[in-house]
Amino acid sequence: MGAEILAERQSVWTALADPRQVERWRPGIECARTPEASFPTEGRRFKWRCRLNEIPIDLVETPLRVVPTTRLESEIFLGLFRFHQTFTLAAAQDGTRLIIQIETPNRMPLVGGSLDRFAVRRFATDLASTYLQAVRDWCERGESQPLPLLELRLGGAAPAYGL
Repeated sequence: MGAEILAERQSVWTALADPRQVERWRPGIECARTPEASFPTEGRRFKWRCRLNEIPIDLVETPLRVVPTTRLESEIFLGLFRFHQTFTLAAAQDGTRLIIQIETPNRMPLVGGSLDRFAVRRFATDLASTYLQAVRDWCERGESQPLPLLELRLGGAAPAYGL
């Protein structure tokens, strides 16, 4: 999934790689819990404090591949959720083309069960779309709307994500 952002590639990269900016645009993130100088460093775990259904939780991100102004590939752990996230930047006619790819296993564990592949696919699609919109808003207007990272509604209804 991708979007064109009306900002220079260096500005978009800085939004992805500067923890102070990530705190401002990335949904659910409240603050960095690891010294800022360590992000993004390949192989070094970085912790973010975030909220999942109003419950404080750590999001642990380990950059696997960092190519400044071009690519940021990370492994993400959010409680029981695990996925790979890759941001790829390229020149566009009026700014920067930002592509996000989220890879998840076919099933994600939950307390008392798991999400099937269709719910997992919906989760990944919603997350990618929300991240793209949030980083675009930040880079183009210097603002972002506070959005929750994830809202799960379980029970009689199928899981729904409001990212």
